[in-house]
Amino acid sequence: MFNRFLDIPPVVKYLLLVNIVMFVVTMFLPVVDSYCALYSFRSPLFKPFQLVTHMFMHAGFWHLFFNMFSLYMFGRVLESYWGSKRFFIYYFVAGIGGALFYLLVKEIEAQVLMSSMSADDIEFVMSYGADIIMQGKNFADPMFPEISRLNAIINVPCVGASGAIYGLLLAFGMMFPDVEMYIYFAIPVKAKWMVIIFVVIELLLGILNAQGDNVAHFAHLGGMLIGFILLMIWRKKGTV
Repeated sequence: MFNRFLDIPPVVKYLLLVNIVMFVVTMFLPVVDSYCALYSFRSPLFKPFQLVTHMFMHAGFWHLFFNMFSLYMFGRVLESYWGSKRFFIYYFVAGIGGALFYLLVKEIEAQVLMSSMSADDIEFVMSYGADIIMQGKNFADPMFPEISRLNAIINVPCVGASGAIYGLLLAFGMMFPDVEMYIYFAIPVKAKWMVIIFVVIELLLGILNAQGDNVAHFAHLGGMLIGFILLMIWRKKGTV
């Protein structure tokens, strides 16, 4: 088992280690998670470095497990095929790009919502919303549901490497389109169709807002979109 770990390409190996270590650290120091998670540009909690650090934060064991399993499955193949430098660039461009796309969508949602709110209500959220969220709460007034929704858009953070992971899925499907994969370890499907299935699912869930699922679907789509653009640039240059 240890020898198999040593055989993992270096970038994937260190990404696995850092993600696992950070998960353990946040179990004992939750403040690290709240500091490194990604917040809206409008939130007083936003810091530029969160565009990177949020990729090493996870919401729970299974969130971490599935992301790291996918990193291992797709990442080791792509790093071995591309080389460590190109894989490193692709991973972080897809992850950061996914984060920026997610923030753009959240900004549009906030703009639409604020267009129907009073200036006083908006100022109230901007002044007190972050503190309320940091206490694990939100505003709860059935007469003004827009206040709690705006606060969630602005001050509830995004965590996880999923933007980069979905970028890896997209790259794997494009580089090895006819390789068979298995949905739920049982249903065989070619990689190119797997990518299309995930794009459709994430787009539908993102548009429908997937009531209460707390998943950043547009970060997933953003990671795939930016990954696709980067691959097209590389292909045009004849380097992939």
